[in-house]
Order: sequence, then C-alpha cells, then structure tokens
Amino acid sequence: MINRVLIRLKVIQVVYAYYQNGGKTVDAAEKELYFSLSKAYDLYNYLLLLMVAVTKYAQKRIDAGKAKLAPTAEELYPNMKFVENKFIAQLEVNKQLMDFVEVQKRSWNNSEDFVKALYDKIINSDIYKEYMAAEETSYEADRELWRKLYKNFIYNNEELDALLEDQSLYWNDDKETVDTFVVKTIKRFNEETGAEQELLPEYKDEDDREFARRLLRRTLTNCDYYRHLISENIRNWELDRVAYMDVIIMQCALAELLSFPNIPINVTLNEYVELAKLYSTAKSGSFVNGTLDGIVKILRKEGKLTKN
Repeated sequence: MINRVLIRLKVIQVVYAYYQNGGKTVDAAEKELYFSLSKAYDLYNYLLLLMVAVTKYAQKRIDAGKAKLAPTAEELYPNMKFVENKFIAQLEVNKQLMDFVEVQKRSWNNSEDFVKALYDKIINSDIYKEYMAAEETSYEADRELWRKLYKNFIYNNEELDALLEDQSLYWNDDKETVDTFVVKTIKRFNEETGAEQELLPEYKDEDDREFARRLLRRTLTNCDYYRHLISENIRNWELDRVAYMDVIIMQCALAELLSFPNIPINVTLNEYVELAKLYSTAKSGSFVNGTLDGIVKILRKEGKLTKN
C-alpha cells in the first residue's frame, strides 16, 4: 500500500525534522521514517473501519427506533438494506482488519458525533436514496454503494481531516494518498473470499522498503555534496536565502537522481517539483524545477549521472 509517492513525502518530512531538531543520528532518523510509514498503514486500516462504524451506527438508530414507547410503522419495520450490506458484512469479519483492531486497540467508539454526522449526510444523499429504492440486492451493488459513498463523503472531508490530525500528527499529509488505496481495496473485494479477503500489504515488495531506507540515508550522508551542487546552480542567490523546504526537497531529489539508476530522470524531477508546489512556497515549483534541471545538465556533462 505504501507507494513511492508517500515514501518521498515521508523522507522529506524526516529529513526536515532531522535538521530542525539536531542531535539525531541517521539510525534514529531511519527508525523514525519506518515508524511514520507504519502509521500511514494504520490509517488505511482505520479508514476501512470507518465504513463498518457507520453501518453499526445505522443499526443502533434502528434499534433505538424500535425501542420507543410508540414506534411508528417505519421504525417497527425499517428497510434493512443499508445495515445488511453484504460488502460491509464481509469487511467487518475480515481477518486482517480484525487483527489490526486486536493489536492497535483502535475503534471509532470515541468519535460517535462524527460518525453520526457522517451517517446523516449519507442518508440525505441521492446516492443512498437511489440505493435503498432499488430492487437489486447484489453483492456488487452493495460494494459499489460504498465506493460511491467513500468518494463523495470521506474523500475531502475537512471535519474528518481535523479529527484525524487530533489523533495522530503522522496523519496530517497521509489521508489523500491513503484514500486512493481504500477505494482500490473496495474495488478488489470479492464475495467468494469471505473473511480471508486480502487487504493491501504494507509494502508492495521489499524493493520499496529498501528504497525508503536508501533514499533517507543517501540524502543525509551526502548532504554537503548535494548542497554544494544546489549552491553552485542558483543564480544570484545565497543558499541561506532559499526557502529551507526547497533545499530539503532538492537534496532528496539529488539523492534519488544519483542513487537509483533505474528511476528515469523525468519521473524524479516531476515528483519533487510537485512536492515543492504542495509543501513549500508559491514559487517553489518553478524554482526547484529550474535548479534541478540545471544540475542535471551539469552532471550529465561531467558523466556523473548515468541511467539504465
């Protein structure tokens, strides 16, 4: 699940903290990187649990309606289609997700106000109303409902972002990437696999885990060389006048350019320019792009930049 886009972001964050805090060893920074990445995987599982929590809350509302002294006919005989959603029933007993709950002791029980507000938005939506009115009762329709609900009500949810930030500072910048993997997981679910349905692994393969380690270590251990290259290629600027985050981003980019011959130059440049646009100043994208492009030309001319 943890992809290289997220790894690059986490490396930048850890490198920034390494210099800001001072006194950390490279080993300690590596440990912090892996811990930060593991928290992103926790978020993936936690967001899967959110769909289960909303469904459980819906059942709770139904039970409360039936328990009234004078329930209405609708409360006595509610439409159970939403709470009996086959996809959610499968997700709720998923063995990997249940292991996460057991180990991490995480649930949405302490966030019922948010779950209630999310449920209210859902039941007032056309997506929900069309689903409840449809005669079709298939696993595919149940799964598709939650794909739509997730994209419309859990993606880009400011209240949820604030709630997650309160629970873990590591989740500040993770959700947008993790959301894409939750939706991918919904699409991958197959009724026939039951509770054994595999969730996405923490890392696609060992290469990605090694990529994270090498990128961090090369960025830190070759700092002086990378900053020399940057200083030599910024026109009419002293290095200490450049936005500090720009320096960190370019330092990481140079580590990747010079340490991973199998990654195309344009892929590396594009990734770090986008990160500069998102996490540094308004002009950082073009500044980082221009500076790195100039360094690449010099390294090629000197025969120091070789790509497979």
